[in-house]
Order: sequence, then C-alpha cells, then structure tokens
Amino acid sequence: MTTAATSDGNRGKTEPKGSQTLLRGLDILDQVVDGPVALAELSARMGLTRSTTHRLATALIDRGFLIFMPRKGYRLGPKLLHLGFVAQSQVDLIQIARPHIEALAARTGDTVHLGRLDTDRALYLDKISGRRRVEISSRVGDRHPLTSTGLGKALLLDFAPAHWRHLFEDDQARGAPAADYATWERRMRRYVAAGCAFDLEENEDRIRCVAAPIHDASGRTVAAISVSSAAQYMDKERMAALSDDVLATAQRINLALGQEPAPAAEENDEAEE
Repeated sequence: MTTAATSDGNRGKTEPKGSQTLLRGLDILDQVVDGPVALAELSARMGLTRSTTHRLATALIDRGFLIFMPRKGYRLGPKLLHLGFVAQSQVDLIQIARPHIEALAARTGDTVHLGRLDTDRALYLDKISGRRRVEISSRVGDRHPLTSTGLGKALLLDFAPAHWRHLFEDDQARGAPAADYATWERRMRRYVAAGCAFDLEENEDRIRCVAAPIHDASGRTVAAISVSSAAQYMDKERMAALSDDVLATAQRINLALGQEPAPAAEENDEAEE
C-alpha cells in the first residue's frame, strides 16, 4: 500500500507550512477510511512521528472529523457524515436525472416527468415530451395533488399508511377528482409492494401513467419519475411492462445520487450440482 510519507516529503518542499498541515490532515482521513487505525500504525503509514500524528489527529477530533476509540484507534467522525448529507442535498437533481429521463422518453415514446414533494403537493421539476401526439396538460413548476397523480403516489410509497387518509381527504377537499378511499388505499398497498405506482385516469381524463420513487444515498425518497400517455397506449399489459423500465430508470438515478449498488446474488453451488 502506498503511504503518505513520500508525498508529504515532496509537499514540504513546495507547499507553505499551513498547506502542508492541511494536506497531512486530509491524508489522515484517507488512512482511516477503511476502519479504526491505532496511533502507531497511523504514524507509520503517514511517515510522521507519533507526536506529530497525535497532534494532527487531535485537531481533527476537536473539529469532529475523527473519533478516537479506546483500544482500537482513530476512525471517521460525525462531521464528515454531516458534510456528506449537506453535499448530497446540494446535488442538482434535475441535471443528474435529465439524461436518464430523456433516454426513458426515447425508449417509450411517451412523456416523462420528474417531480418532488413540495409540502403536501407534487411539484413538477422537469418534463420530456414524447413522440406520440398526446397532449399532457402538465408544465414544469405545476403543483398537483399527491393522491391522484402517479408521480404523487410514488412520492408517498415510503409514508406510513396512517398518513395516507389525511392527505387523501385534504386533496379531496381542495378539488382533486372524486375517489373512494377504500379503493385508493387498497391500490396503494399494492403499489408499495411493487415499488411503483399507477395513475388510472384519476388526475386527467384518458391519461394514465406509471411512476417510481427516486432515493438518495441515505435511502430517503427525494423525487419521483413517471411515464404518461393516452389510455389507448396504456393497457394493463403495457403498464406492467413499463413498470420494469421505470423502476430500472429510477434505480440508475438512485445510483447517480450516491446510493450503493445492491450486492450481487451469491451463486448456489449446491443447486448447480
């Protein structure tokens, strides 16, 4: 394994003292990224004296970048976790999702939306029009009911069912298309199991859609995507087929947002014999 010693020696010749200290601190973070490291081992990896390593590590502990664990050593601290989430929240979701939803629109020929939760409504962030001559009356910046749109329902899949009725009744009171809650809830439970949601002409006459949530690195739902088209192009069989494509596209966006890929299934040698 390459240690920081050689690079530190070179830096000392070209970098001001303050910059060298900063770079050594960053090198310490690199050295403990895989787990706790004792002071003696960390000092050896860095090519520094124990006293210098201890001084740098103590400064990082004071700032929350490191934690010292008795009998184990130094590991990454909570400040880095906080900064990671802050950086994640600043990622341009639209820019990251755009190539994926453009590809989805090209494959399906239908209109694709990207949206997120905006208090108690679904806010449309982006729209890629399809090739079909189907007019979808949505615009970027529109806010639509959560409980009558496919995209809105996808945003609710991680909500506790106890919250659904309140949202449903609020949407109904504000003029969402009339619907029966028992039927709506039964469908939502199926959508939760499937990981994607449908709009069966509930929000707009003769328009159906398939939608799936987008998750960030922490697994939190941060947005959703949907494929929308005229009901004549969205029979039961096609909506089922589209579900796979929409879910796969959502997963690609999840990975681009920093979500860890799912571990590969282990081979079952006994089954093959």
